[in-house]
Amino acid sequence: MNDKEKRLLELIKLLSYEKRDVVLTSGKKSNYYIDGKQTTLDPEGAYLVGDLFTELIKREFSDAKGVGGITLGADPIVSATIVVGYQKGMRLKGFIVRKEPKGHGTDAWIEGIKGFKANDPVVIVEDVVTTGGSAIKAVDKAQEAGLKVLGIIAIVDRLEGGREFIESRGYKLFSLFTKADLGE
Repeated sequence: MNDKEKRLLELIKLLSYEKRDVVLTSGKKSNYYIDGKQTTLDPEGAYLVGDLFTELIKREFSDAKGVGGITLGADPIVSATIVVGYQKGMRLKGFIVRKEPKGHGTDAWIEGIKGFKANDPVVIVEDVVTTGGSAIKAVDKAQEAGLKVLGIIAIVDRLEGGREFIESRGYKLFSLFTKADLGE
């Protein structure tokens, strides 16, 4: 683990990780919670996520033209990744997938799609993967909009079946950390 990863893990433990009983978005019960937004909305956390995600994109998805994911968890990740990427000379564009289509105007599922051409390669980003359902919803909506999804990057993989589900759909999941890194 490099210094940036170590520092991001410290921030996640400090800002996002809680030992308490919760019901997750997936409906599963857990004795710990990771609120990734607490880290990705912190300036240092956002920078580190953007930096580490752009490095991962360069290494694993060098053809990517953009990043996107399901609102609300992906919103700060998308912003951090495209800004830090721009500082590094990458021209990644961002998009956000709504949980429901916009109820008026364009009735759109995706915001930011005008910056893309048909079949542009993109990466889906997530804060935390549990079952993989949100990531695959983002994949499906991105593909319906004409984008080519290369894979998925998460900050934390809870190791609760999400990776297997994502890979069963033909996509690779990369995560910076797993629940073991948090002591779970």
